[in-house]
Amino acid sequence: MRLPLPQFAISDRPTHHIAEAIETSTTEFLAQCLDPDDLSFPVMPPFGSWVKSLDEESGNTIYAVVYHATTMPIDSIHRARALGLSLQDLREQQPQIFAMLKTEFRAAIVGFKQQQNNRGTGQIHQYLPPRPPQIHQAVNQCEPQEIVEFSEQLDFLRTLLQVSNAPVDALTAAAIREIYQLRLGDRPWLVKAGRTLSVLLKDDYDRLKIILSQIHP
Repeated sequence: MRLPLPQFAISDRPTHHIAEAIETSTTEFLAQCLDPDDLSFPVMPPFGSWVKSLDEESGNTIYAVVYHATTMPIDSIHRARALGLSLQDLREQQPQIFAMLKTEFRAAIVGFKQQQNNRGTGQIHQYLPPRPPQIHQAVNQCEPQEIVEFSEQLDFLRTLLQVSNAPVDALTAAAIREIYQLRLGDRPWLVKAGRTLSVLLKDDYDRLKIILSQIHP
């Protein structure tokens, strides 16, 4: 029998629409951050943070972990150059700079939640969904409670350890750290995560040691 989720004192941070999918594949998606209303850079999601999008055809909510982010000029012709100005100076003297840059991030898909059934609940799966989110689909930051619920099972750790073209050891540690913080220092969960990693990396003690050293309880 599945035990009920423990009650955590989680912040009331709302779900934020922070980006839009501009490239998708079976295992990941590339998203461009939305431009803010004021003269500032777009919000770049932290490395190892959790985001979600939607496959509208199936209604599945797609969960992913951010593993790469970059800010660059909007075209490949005009490169950014050092100006020696503070952010406030840029706003006052070079406000056009903010319109000439874009922020993008890549997120590895780690699972999905099926469309809600007649009972109002959706089933979570920690494997790749049938389809990734569509192009131009909204990308949101995950609610803390969603991450807590998703992390009840730890099969997603295997997926993180297999992400290509990413610093997977650091990524795995960062994702665990965020979950541990959201669970308000849930020590039994952290021990369970460590044991899961030890099984997945039983033939690579050096990698296991590196990942565990980056998790600070």
